[in-house]
Amino acid sequence: MSDTPEQELFSIAAITSFRLNGQFLTIAEELAQPAGITAAWWQVLGAVLREPLPVAGIARAMGITRQSVQRIADLLVDKGLAEYHPNPAHRRAKLVAITEAGRGAIERINPQHAVVAQRLATELGPDRLALAVDVLTELSAALDTIADE
Repeated sequence: MSDTPEQELFSIAAITSFRLNGQFLTIAEELAQPAGITAAWWQVLGAVLREPLPVAGIARAMGITRQSVQRIADLLVDKGLAEYHPNPAHRRAKLVAITEAGRGAIERINPQHAVVAQRLATELGPDRLALAVDVLTELSAALDTIADE
C-alpha cells in the first residue's frame, strides 16, 4: 500500500519541522549561553517580555506542557530573573513577570540575535524569509484547527 501525495507531504513537513526545531534550539542555546541562561529560560522570559502571563498561558503560547513551564518559571524566580505577581483573574494562578535582571539577560542576547537574524535574511532574502514565516504561521494555525476538531 503506497502513501498518497498528501501523506508524503505531511511526512516531509513533519520531519523538516523536527529538524528545524533542533536547529533553532541549537542556535538558541548558543545565543543564550553567554547571557547565563538556557534556551528554555529564554523562551519563558520572552513570553512575558510584554506582559505578565499565567504559566498555563505561557505553555499554550509555546506549545509545551504547563508542568515544564512551571519548573522553568520556579527556577527563573529563584534566580531573580522573574517574579510571581497576583492574578486578578484567578487567585491561584499567579502571573509570571520578568524582572530587570531578566530583561538584562535578554538584552545581552539581542546583539548576537540580530547578527544571526541578519545572516538568515541574507541567506534567504528578506522577502523569502517573510514568506517562510507566513507559511509556518499558517501551518501552525492549520494544525491547531485540525487538533481542535
